[in-house]
Amino acid sequence: MWSWIAALVAGVLSALLAQRLWFPLFWRDALFLTRVLRYGARLEIYKRTSRVVTVVDRFVQQAQRIPNKPFLIHEGVTYTYGELEERSNRVARVFEDALKEGDTVALLMNNEPDFLSVWFGLSKLGCAVAFLNTNTRSRSLLHCIRCCGAELLVLGADLLETLEDVLPSLQQDGISVWCLSRDSPRPGVISLLDQMEKVSPEPVPAQRRSVCCLRTPTLYIFTSGTTGLPKAAVITHLQALKAAGGFWVYGATGSDVIYTPLPLYHSAASLVGIGGTIELGATCVLKKKFSASQFWQDCRKHNVTIFQYIGELCRYLCNQPMVEQEKDHRVHMGVGNGLRQDVWREFLRRFGDIRMCEIYGSTEGNLCFMNHIGRIGAVGRSNVFYKLIFKYDLVKYDLVREEPVRDHSGFCQHVQKGETGLLLSQICSQSPFFGYAGSKQLTEKKILRDVFVKGDAYFNTGDLMAEDADHFICFKDRVGDTFRWKGENVATTEVTEILGLVDFIQEASVYGVQVPGNEGRAGMAAVIVRPECRFDGRKLFSHVLRELPSYARPLFIRLQETLEMTSTFKQQKFALVESGFDPCSISEPLFFLDYTQKSYVPLTSSMYERIVSGHQKV
Repeated sequence: MWSWIAALVAGVLSALLAQRLWFPLFWRDALFLTRVLRYGARLEIYKRTSRVVTVVDRFVQQAQRIPNKPFLIHEGVTYTYGELEERSNRVARVFEDALKEGDTVALLMNNEPDFLSVWFGLSKLGCAVAFLNTNTRSRSLLHCIRCCGAELLVLGADLLETLEDVLPSLQQDGISVWCLSRDSPRPGVISLLDQMEKVSPEPVPAQRRSVCCLRTPTLYIFTSGTTGLPKAAVITHLQALKAAGGFWVYGATGSDVIYTPLPLYHSAASLVGIGGTIELGATCVLKKKFSASQFWQDCRKHNVTIFQYIGELCRYLCNQPMVEQEKDHRVHMGVGNGLRQDVWREFLRRFGDIRMCEIYGSTEGNLCFMNHIGRIGAVGRSNVFYKLIFKYDLVKYDLVREEPVRDHSGFCQHVQKGETGLLLSQICSQSPFFGYAGSKQLTEKKILRDVFVKGDAYFNTGDLMAEDADHFICFKDRVGDTFRWKGENVATTEVTEILGLVDFIQEASVYGVQVPGNEGRAGMAAVIVRPECRFDGRKLFSHVLRELPSYARPLFIRLQETLEMTSTFKQQKFALVESGFDPCSISEPLFFLDYTQKSYVPLTSSMYERIVSGHQKV
């Protein structure tokens, strides 16, 4: 008897020792996956019930459960769950006769409480809401409104001037325009606030928002791609619910205070931030616009415990002058993506032991990675159980030909452990890909078929990743015609088309180049000037300032006689990207976007040194 017990104890101790030696992260992985599976089981229940519980349903439930709890704090004003519930009801009452279930409404607003009031109010009518990027202008803005089939546009009072160029076209299309003001600001624009004051705050019947399928579209969020104009990613109730579980899976609770300085038109702030706050029944501090100088003051003032970030945000904070008591705050967690290793280490050194939780996943994608361990430099962690949930693969990619490497049978090839490859995610019932609104060609371009066997289909993330021996996944680079700068994705084709409107430019090739000390890649354009013309830096400066948001404007211009093309007549950018913008190694004329001189000025060696040393702002 005693020998049997001794043998059992010895076996358990041996197993624990083996686990600590060979599987040191086993229990942390197990705990994390347990939470993922628990949340997934709830979604599975929703799928099998006659009435799906959506994010807005969860908001209504929380408003009934904790009506007096602060839900949103914005510019020093606190809004409770009950107050935002009533205000969203008023929005629904205003539009209940004008809109029907399935209609789409475009929303163009900066970060403010009524962004949520309008979003939730329209959702309560069974409408899909298209979040428009507030940096979008003229032709691109009109394209976004049209491609999602919007019946109506609601915009913030401070963004009225953005409609100057497109208002006549909207009126011609029969799209009514509503502004969050008390008086009509101009002919053809209807004021919304005065209408909201006239209607009842009582909720519209719940059946108006009732859906029977989690795959019903609820939002359209715009993302840049290779098509030249923004694409409207279809966000279903399933995707919104998955994103809302992010904070909870990382261990956040209803007592947390979440700081969101990111724009609500991005999925990180709206789906993860607001959706996650609702799921927890927590409080969100919503910043109109990120301010590095005010960040820690806000965190201390509002007792923030969790903040959302992109890599650039953390770099800006690290670049702030050091002050006393930098670690005097209650922040214990950051949730976001794109945090560079050197910035990560500096951030922890400066501001204390904050758990930085990286999340990887594109707005339209069907795959998500989460770095629950907190390994510096990793975007996520995998294991055999995770691969049963998310079926992904890393395949060899040819940077010169800009396509996956295929063998003699036409199938893609797996990379070795630690080797960089293109990340693909299998499209199946468990991980569907809902694509983009509009042309099916936009969706099809993101799908790779016959990847490993005939008939299979994978979502092409366009990202180069590597998985190390410990199963940590690291982001390496972005491929194709999109690069990321200042936290925004830039479609090179769109910028190319805008540059092509300049009278002295014959052809342009736009790409991203790395700038030391900065996240992502800065825009650069190789340009051919028409034979009868000359390069005009002032004219080009005025054009890009008028037509492009700040993050999409090419910082560098390279004049060339010809542009290299592939065998299929695509612009060959690999050599251009590799050569960067160093005037000492490039014989062609180079120019730099200089806001002080309001022109593209010659890029000299001394200016190049100032840029790479960080003394010249970019």
